[in-house]
Amino acid sequence: MGHINERAGEHDTTVSFFIIRTDGDEPRAVYHRHRRLGVLTMFGGHVELHQSPWMAAMAELVEETGYDPSQLAVLQPDVRMSFITRADVHPVPAVSHTAPYPGDVPHFHSDSMYTFVTDQEPSGTPGEGESTEVELFTAHELAGGPIEGMPEKWREIGFHMLTRVYGTWTPVPLTSYTA
Repeated sequence: MGHINERAGEHDTTVSFFIIRTDGDEPRAVYHRHRRLGVLTMFGGHVELHQSPWMAAMAELVEETGYDPSQLAVLQPDVRMSFITRADVHPVPAVSHTAPYPGDVPHFHSDSMYTFVTDQEPSGTPGEGESTEVELFTAHELAGGPIEGMPEKWREIGFHMLTRVYGTWTPVPLTSYTA
């Protein structure tokens, strides 16, 4: 999915997520090698004009990972605002940040980043043209310092997801939220 804002200094709205796998000896964060950038990163993409951020997250989940939403839960703090009238309530992002995106036209990505958890392999395969190269890292491995081919900020955030979000936030089925 492409950039909506194409002038220098503008902001694109993006969503991303880490998947924490719990089917091993200890929890592991899943990274994939981004085909265009060639680096290990979390999953995600741009929010298109016809999408809410949660709709974009669910589309990217299916497209980039092969998971069906029924296979995962989203980690959430204890507060859930399901009481808002006439509104689709979205999950609370584990991290929300804005960072420069270097490219032909330098601009910013304002990102809502979620943490999903599962004890399963994906039931499907990533969409055509998506990366199939994944690597899983434990908190100990991410704490060890820079990892070749992984931007430092993604290592730091993956470590945060494994040590501060996982185990303290509550798993809520993805299907509990309306896209």
